[in-house]
Amino acid sequence: MIFAPDKKQCDFEAGQIILIDKPLKWTSFDVVNKVRYLLRNQFGYKKIKVGHCGTLDPLATGLLIICTGKFTKRIEELQAGTKEYVGTFMIGETTPSYDRETEVDNTYPTDGITEEKVRSVLKTFEGEQEQIPPVFSAKMVDGQRAYIAARKGKEVEMKPAKINIEKCELISYDFPLATVRIRCSKGTYIRAIARDLGQRLNSGAYLHDLRRTIIGEFSLNNAVDILEFEKIIKNCEPIAKN
Repeated sequence: MIFAPDKKQCDFEAGQIILIDKPLKWTSFDVVNKVRYLLRNQFGYKKIKVGHCGTLDPLATGLLIICTGKFTKRIEELQAGTKEYVGTFMIGETTPSYDRETEVDNTYPTDGITEEKVRSVLKTFEGEQEQIPPVFSAKMVDGQRAYIAARKGKEVEMKPAKINIEKCELISYDFPLATVRIRCSKGTYIRAIARDLGQRLNSGAYLHDLRRTIIGEFSLNNAVDILEFEKIIKNCEPIAKN
């Protein structure tokens, strides 16, 4: 059952799907912990299962699916849905993390890079392919998250993963910024697309901003932010089974 702002009764233990617009600088687990706290505080649950369907980096915003109660068993199914993102790439510079988590480490020539060239190169990303994930990612390598070793300055070998990019289109261009809509499979790293775009332009690029807009059948248009969610549940009567 999908949680909606106009619902007066919600059985969070039987299961709800909550669509949250993740705030900037929050981790996905920050959102999970906040939702769990709000539910326990508001309704007196001693325990309530809460999980998310697909991690968003702290510097990304947008759609995060939260499942409660028995619906946490559906997490794997829901996170397998096709994702859509709107990302803005900074052209001509790189960072070690491929986004703004780390400082710019190199600048590159941008002579000859035009809107049409960027548009054309972006189309080459469409289709099934192998992508090398960022070192600064939650991928497990030798029993630990890759970013843990990366932040310690250790070298980490990232193995390519199969992905599918259905659409990669330029929607606005204000050099050195290019805003792109990307529709892709689970496991696709938009930061890695930024890295690869820079290389294919014979320059550099990193992810400046990212917003997730779609997961499967669910849209950001139907999501609420954390403050809205807190206000809504204050007027919601749970069907508790403690």
